[in-house]
Amino acid sequence: MRPTTTRISLLAAVTLAALPAQAQIRNAPAPRALEFAAYIFAASNVCGYRIGSDQFEALLAKQNVQIADVQPRGPFGNRVQTMFTLMSNQMAQNRDRACIAVAGEYGPEGTVAKNVLLPAGQEPAPAAKPAEPAKPQ
Repeated sequence: MRPTTTRISLLAAVTLAALPAQAQIRNAPAPRALEFAAYIFAASNVCGYRIGSDQFEALLAKQNVQIADVQPRGPFGNRVQTMFTLMSNQMAQNRDRACIAVAGEYGPEGTVAKNVLLPAGQEPAPAAKPAEPAKPQ
């Protein structure tokens, strides 16, 4: 085998070996998606809010993330758990203001998204039903 053929083969092998690592990085959720999940989990923990599952999953889906990815046993659960701990500690230092702020962003009247966080015991508002067409009489 000639030296240039060996170099090309070696280069091809290194390139192919690096592809799975690149694919894994490319498939990782954006850091903002992980931060968002940790923020919602921390608000639920510190303020006692219940998470509106459908709304939470919809917001995660917009960021190309599934709920299973950010749960404790999910592939990114450890990262979310670390952020969750830090955010929970920060929120707990000034619980009242933090809970009011979070409710204003993600509560029933949220400015960012509605019904992601609900007061304990409150059910999410049912989706508006489309008006029924008028029936001939």
